Amino acid sequence: MTDTRSLPVPDGLDGMRVDAGLSKMLGLSRTAVAGMVETGDVYIDGHTAIKSDRLTAGSWLEVTLPAPERPLEVVPIPVDGLVVIYQDDDIAVVNKPVGVAVHPSPGWNGPTVVGGLAAAGLRISTSGAAERQGVVHRLDAGTTGVMVVAKSEHAYTVLKRAFKERTVDKGYHAVVQGHPDPIRGTIDAPIDRHPKHDYKFAVIQDGRPSVTHYEVIEAFRAASLVDIKLETGRTHQIRVHFSALKHPCAGDLTYGADPTLAKRLGLSRQWLHARTLGFHHPADDRWVSFESPYPADLADALERLRDES
Repeated sequence: MTDTRSLPVPDGLDGMRVDAGLSKMLGLSRTAVAGMVETGDVYIDGHTAIKSDRLTAGSWLEVTLPAPERPLEVVPIPVDGLVVIYQDDDIAVVNKPVGVAVHPSPGWNGPTVVGGLAAAGLRISTSGAAERQGVVHRLDAGTTGVMVVAKSEHAYTVLKRAFKERTVDKGYHAVVQGHPDPIRGTIDAPIDRHPKHDYKFAVIQDGRPSVTHYEVIEAFRAASLVDIKLETGRTHQIRVHFSALKHPCAGDLTYGADPTLAKRLGLSRQWLHARTLGFHHPADDRWVSFESPYPADLADALERLRDES
């Protein structure tokens, strides 16, 4: 079953290419929107759109969306290294290992936090999309550290609101290449999907507001250990912001890290770890906080940097 929508072009998208503008309006990737344009499923003021068309504020778009895909099945896969730090009737706080996604998604056939918790017999909230029930925030598959999953429906509602209202304290440690100057500061740069690579994100002038606070806590010859607080929580935010500063996370080849440094440090992924997480408990509003130690690969890379220096 298809879904046809009529949408007015807002002022903020005036002059933008039809695929880029529709991507923002519908929350779909530019590749998906380009496919809809190519199959004749997008009209501008009654005329079939082509990819090179530009949007005009006040014009009307008629868009036929493809039928939704069959919901992804949450398969309970046991996850080695997935440690439940704390749990009660409302929440489960876990230490997520590397190579584990938070929930199933197209193109990901590996283990997930949701599947691991199901395999362990933990009941989680049924709120949210079928494949991400109980999920109130995410970490990249290549990022380790502490995260919380809602077990009760009440906890899901409260925690989702807390993340949206930015009352959650999210602390990360990252090893970034070089030496950020100044040694403490704020990166305030909007982020959106990369204009050429759907799997990446980038600092984009009209992207979503994104704010990262940082402080260098240890400097080495080739890199720096940085303490990071996120004010917002965009996909790949830390990786994109430090790449834009020309200080990508060590080992993050997707965002421009030096492969020779990654090899020297024995890194097969970005040096990025969700170190701490604090929030008001959804049951009684008391402040709770949790901490995750560095996993072995990151700890080893850090020691190699110290030895070099």
